[in-house]
Amino acid sequence: MGYGNYSHAAHAALIADRAAKPGSEVFTQTATHVLMNPQGLKVRESRDNADHPNSLGIAFALDVTGSMGDIPQTLARRELPTFMKLLTDCGVADPQLLFMAIGDATSDQAPLQVGQFESTANLMDQWLTWSYLEGGGGGSGEESYELAFYVMAQHTDMDCWVKRKKRGYLFVTGDELPYPAVSRHQVEGLIGEKLDEDIPIEEVIAAAAETTHLFFLIPDAQRRRRCEPRWRELLGDHVICMDSPDDACAVAAGIVALTEKAVPNLDALARVMGATGMTKERVGGVLHALDGYAALLDPTAPRRAVPAAGNGARSSWWKRLFG
Repeated sequence: MGYGNYSHAAHAALIADRAAKPGSEVFTQTATHVLMNPQGLKVRESRDNADHPNSLGIAFALDVTGSMGDIPQTLARRELPTFMKLLTDCGVADPQLLFMAIGDATSDQAPLQVGQFESTANLMDQWLTWSYLEGGGGGSGEESYELAFYVMAQHTDMDCWVKRKKRGYLFVTGDELPYPAVSRHQVEGLIGEKLDEDIPIEEVIAAAAETTHLFFLIPDAQRRRRCEPRWRELLGDHVICMDSPDDACAVAAGIVALTEKAVPNLDALARVMGATGMTKERVGGVLHALDGYAALLDPTAPRRAVPAAGNGARSSWWKRLFG
């Protein structure tokens, strides 16, 4: 997937009339859309083509439980064009976006929904708004984020990695803990695959990190207290604590631009954001969220993030399951 050209003007026009609409008129699904149902999932492809010869796969796994529905709504009503414009203005070539929706596999009807990688405004918006915002969650303090890492590790195929050994990106939004393992029973029930045993969260993260830069975005300071320590154990400085959930797109775009060296530093990123009309206060909030990660990219700064696993050596545990 990933054909067609992106138009910021077309994207802005597409969402212009949504600001005053109730959420139920933007996200109309009352169950998993048939095309986002992961049952029988094979692979989601991000491919080079004539329009996009240097494709870059970028996935958003959006927590759609009760406490996190504000981020999908903000993306669909206002901020997804901001993400694409910032990438374009920074000079990031050929991004292709995929949306997943994550809930709680122990209690929700739709704990995993998976779209396709797309390049056009209409198709990005289609998959985003086809997501079913179930608004559930199990109340245990955990959500099934580990399923997003499993999908990236086992069910994506990105030319950025296959052809150029350039990793794609996964941005998981959330405010809870992950479960300690990918349940083999849940994988069989949701996707139809049989595993011999559960996959520890550390192992599925390591497998996904071979081909993908992994980030966990926490919406605000109030919600970081209950989940940040555990996520930092798993992802180090790839855990990004934002000042506001409204900043998710700008923060994610900044991460991609900095990692791809499309901008050299936070000052350069601030200039790009300012040129788009973002207020100084909002630019400041985005830079605050990115301080730790920007320091990580400085060779002289301490590094605590998940190491690049692109050396072709999978863990012995993962090899036992998948070869």
